[in-house]
Amino acid sequence: MAAEDRTSPDNCAELLDSVVSLARDAGARILAVYNRGGELDVQQKDDRSPLTEADMAAHHAIVAGLGLLTPELPVLSEESAAIPFAERAAWSRYWLVDPLDGTKEFIKRNGEFTVNIALIDGHRSVLGVVYTPVSGLTYYACRGQGAFKIEGGGEPVPIHARPRRGGTPVVVGSRSHPSEAFQHFLRAIGEHEVISMGSSLKSCLVAEGRADIYPRLGLTSEWDTAAAQCVVEEAGGALVDTGMRPLRYNTKESLLNPHFLVVGDPDYPWRKFLPAA
Repeated sequence: MAAEDRTSPDNCAELLDSVVSLARDAGARILAVYNRGGELDVQQKDDRSPLTEADMAAHHAIVAGLGLLTPELPVLSEESAAIPFAERAAWSRYWLVDPLDGTKEFIKRNGEFTVNIALIDGHRSVLGVVYTPVSGLTYYACRGQGAFKIEGGGEPVPIHARPRRGGTPVVVGSRSHPSEAFQHFLRAIGEHEVISMGSSLKSCLVAEGRADIYPRLGLTSEWDTAAAQCVVEEAGGALVDTGMRPLRYNTKESLLNPHFLVVGDPDYPWRKFLPAA
């Protein structure tokens, strides 16, 4: 089957093994820097977020690998040069990549960072791979095929978000980006348990049923959410804005996301706990 056909939402499962391999290769390059020892060389981007040698090594590896895998598709990476919306608007299908999600966690050396690769079709994430270099944990999904987890060198295991059936809700929060809006949410929800985590691993905890909700009431970019959104949705959960609409990609000049919720049970009225607009 031609490469162009393989990237369609109906056939994207054929790409999964190759994309997982690319994510793992990028992870190995990140670990080469992570395990080197000594002080990391950290630069600051225009938005004041950190950038390291590992970010760029993973970026170059993924962009080159996707170029060989699907040369007909453009790639938008966090570390790409800015691409104006006038050009991006013509893309019906493209790769959306965060080569190192959780650079702050990487700098802290706490292991809670990931490689995120997503295929976007018609403004929706139809394939997602989230790889954790330190643990070797991989989450992946493609539209209509379910969501899976691989621990180390093990076999793929299906994962499922959990319905809300009472009891103390488990809420995932950002380790490095706390906010007053998040604290308001916790007060509104009442008794709860909080798990603090970095990177897109927060969304994956909801996808595998270890948590009920991850409210992100602060700024993120589209490459932060795309891969995990496919995993969450295929696991039966949802990644939605505060109006409970699924996030969509490449619809505007800005690549910033709205505030969003990752929920295991989309039918539960989570919205009532949000701070008033």
